[in-house]
Amino acid sequence: MAANFTTTLPHILRDKDRHGNVRFYVRIHGRKMIRLREEPGSPAFLNEYTAALAAIKAGATPPNVQPATNTLCWLVEQFLKSHPFRQLDARSQRVRESILKECLAEPTKPGAPVHMGDIPLRLLEPKVLKVLRDRKAKTPGAANNRVRAFRAVIKWALEAEHIKTNPFEGVTPLKYKKQGFKAWTLDEVRQFEERHPVGSRPRLALALLLFTGVRRSDVVRLGPQHVKNDWLAFTTQKTDKTLQLPILPKLRAILDASPTGEAAFLETHLGEPFTAAGFGNWFRECCDRAGLKDCSAHGLRKAGATIAAENGATEKQLMAIFGWETARLASYYSKAADQKKLAGDAMHLLDPGASG
Repeated sequence: MAANFTTTLPHILRDKDRHGNVRFYVRIHGRKMIRLREEPGSPAFLNEYTAALAAIKAGATPPNVQPATNTLCWLVEQFLKSHPFRQLDARSQRVRESILKECLAEPTKPGAPVHMGDIPLRLLEPKVLKVLRDRKAKTPGAANNRVRAFRAVIKWALEAEHIKTNPFEGVTPLKYKKQGFKAWTLDEVRQFEERHPVGSRPRLALALLLFTGVRRSDVVRLGPQHVKNDWLAFTTQKTDKTLQLPILPKLRAILDASPTGEAAFLETHLGEPFTAAGFGNWFRECCDRAGLKDCSAHGLRKAGATIAAENGATEKQLMAIFGWETARLASYYSKAADQKKLAGDAMHLLDPGASG
């Protein structure tokens, strides 16, 4: 009787797990499916059903509700609780979780009531991830972020033995030409310096970025507490790597001539440390005021690597300065510097009269 009463309620779905147990869910027009766990037909079940309806209509989920087990949504939820995910920095966690949940909420087909998150693990196959990737084909960077996000989920799921084989094997990122951040030229650095004199916050920011080579997530954290005997010692936010860098005389002169904070060298106009995103937006405005529309904070890191390589820094020295774990990026800058030097040394040989 309870089961018959339960199945007459609108928006109720039922299925059986692999052990034959009947499960009940609420779902409205393909939106997030919520499992009901109370005794079917009981007052508690009706209360849970009413709360689930209200939560779905409001776009929320009751805190004690879990997705159906052995579905893609369930697998992602387990991954978000895992140690590998928690080891990521806060920003990476937010981005990765946002990408995954966006994918789970998409319909399997346009207008279909079933979402990607509803797909049982046993039915996962490469075309699922290919569909999610190709829906972002107009923005290939975003498409490839989806592939990377689910690769991390599947790698963890295999190690945790939630699945036995990789259902997305063979799915590759889209190939496209990356624009990347533009590296500053020395003329652009001088143009910024002319607009923002020594003693200003923008000039201090430029010096910290250029003469340390740090990312914006680290430059906002650097402060007096990281200085000892004119060396900076800190742990990077992105890679959790400890770096020790000497403070160059040019940077020391600008630090001494600039107003700095106690918790961080760089502070907002309210006297508080910047967030990484807030700093990026503010520095973007500083570049705009200097007429440098194509320059950015990260472009200074690339400029620093280029300058160091052209001045003869080895790959190991570049890795030590910029905190790179592998030689891939260091090799890129070293090879570019070597090509420029070799071409400069040999270009005269194109002159037919050079051999004489």
